[in-house]
Amino acid sequence: MSDPSNYFSARLPPDPRREKLWRALWDFYFRSLIRKDDVVLDLGAGYCSFINAVKARVRLAVDQWPGFCAHAGTGVEAHVGSVTDLSWLPDASVDFAFASNVFEHIAKEDLTTLLEQLRRKLSPTGRLCLIQPNYRYCYKDYYDDYTHVTVFSHISLQDFLIANDFRILECQPRFLPLTLKSSLPVHPLLIKAYLASPLKPLGKQMLVLAEPFRAGPSRRADPV
Repeated sequence: MSDPSNYFSARLPPDPRREKLWRALWDFYFRSLIRKDDVVLDLGAGYCSFINAVKARVRLAVDQWPGFCAHAGTGVEAHVGSVTDLSWLPDASVDFAFASNVFEHIAKEDLTTLLEQLRRKLSPTGRLCLIQPNYRYCYKDYYDDYTHVTVFSHISLQDFLIANDFRILECQPRFLPLTLKSSLPVHPLLIKAYLASPLKPLGKQMLVLAEPFRAGPSRRADPV
């Protein structure tokens, strides 16, 4: 990728709605997945909107954009570097790893390296949560982002994780709209209703929750 600062100014300028969205997502979804005593890792943290909203014992964030450190909230440990190099983390130390709109920017061979490291860095009960564009529903817009290099649908992403020794716990093919540029307003109660609704207008981002393969069948999750 070219200078990350240029990417953020061109594609992802600051937007106060982003913070409102992630605070609501924490309140109405992620709070039930993350315990207060957990160690949480935000991969490709960007503006740190997710990790700043999280309430956990240890909050870690990594991004190759040096400017992201200025957005890390009080108590968030910011590490500048590639998400494909997690050598700075102790093994079995992370309870919840998260990446939003990251995997599509990384070549598959590098993602394989990342997943191999995550299998070591996740704790015995650790999980990986991914949110990203679902190509099946956003193929017309997918390459509007000039840094997208890898394509996943909710099927291929699950299969890729399974092939890299992860077990799928949950899959939501239409979790969120593609971008904040959607016509849907950003309001906590509307976000709560959207998450609970079986109908997802403009839903083009998927969510997949997985864990390193430990025991039991390794298969795709039934979409919800």
